[in-house]
Amino acid sequence: MVLAHLRRGYQWAVLASAASFDHNRPVVFQPRKWQPPRDHGLVGPFAVNDHLRAAALWDTTGTGPEDVAIDGRGRPVSGLRDGRIVRFSPDGGPPETIGDVGGRPLGVELDADGESFIICNADIGLQRLSPDGSVEVLAHGYRGVPFLLTNNAAVAGDGTIFFSVSSHRWPLSRYNTDLLERSATGALYRRDTNGDLDVVLDGLVFANGVALATAERFVLVAELGSYRIHRVWLKGPDAGSHDMFCENLPGLPDNLNLSDGLFWCGFPRPRDRKLDATANLPHSRALIHRLPAGLHPKVSRHGFVAAFDETGTVIANLQDSTGRVGFTTSAISHGRLLYVGSLREPHLAVVALAERLTG
Repeated sequence: MVLAHLRRGYQWAVLASAASFDHNRPVVFQPRKWQPPRDHGLVGPFAVNDHLRAAALWDTTGTGPEDVAIDGRGRPVSGLRDGRIVRFSPDGGPPETIGDVGGRPLGVELDADGESFIICNADIGLQRLSPDGSVEVLAHGYRGVPFLLTNNAAVAGDGTIFFSVSSHRWPLSRYNTDLLERSATGALYRRDTNGDLDVVLDGLVFANGVALATAERFVLVAELGSYRIHRVWLKGPDAGSHDMFCENLPGLPDNLNLSDGLFWCGFPRPRDRKLDATANLPHSRALIHRLPAGLHPKVSRHGFVAAFDETGTVIANLQDSTGRVGFTTSAISHGRLLYVGSLREPHLAVVALAERLTG
């Protein structure tokens, strides 16, 4: 069992902090100092390009297809802000609604049975959507502490589910607050087929994307707030340990998807050097926190997705500096098409992959 690396003392501090959250009583904002790695910008394998700009934009009949899965017949499936799970036809016609999970669905994964879907519902927890449209809650908290922001998942062949909870202090509506505070209450969980839950890795600043490697040798989890992706070994001599898959990324890593042997990662935006400059200035971040939402730093509309092989080498880099395709939170390939999701946009972006693009 992948527990040897757990920092038990910190884990219980996280749970104690999470237990203090009350939707009817404000949580005290407590920003923490940190030292971000130097931002080298969009250079080298991440050089700016406009490969995403030509993407077709498929109307979702809603907003925010944050993550995308591919069903057993090669059709893209995504969740929308209004709680619907929609499935697109291969030609991009109007999507059909295959279920309504309530709340705000984020991560969507094909279940091990090849027919159901595992849904990471930010507001409700981990869910399963069956082919008949029925919805089952699989996990909504850990040891009596409710999940506040269930985010992304990966499903093993035997039905084991690895999933992330981004924060135990702030819900999705306050995700920027979690990033400013850096309380590091995000975690990667494992749900066994019997329903038991374990913490796999904790102490993460906004835990996000999750993906299993080929042959399930390791599992990845993105730490969006620290610009890096962790690797937890599940098999082999290093089983039970964890290391860094890639770090000092030039953007905020969001959802992860393994497809065609590559890990695709969506970056909702590049890093903000002005925000990094406040890393050791908690009072400055507290001031930003108190500002009205309209005065917060503007989020760049710069589309950005990348693919890594299983060694962490960048294999593909697709961007849109014009912002036509923006706030890109996920990507997954199927055949020669790449489907790009977004937390905010009303469409799914679809771009042809004639060849691997690296800049």
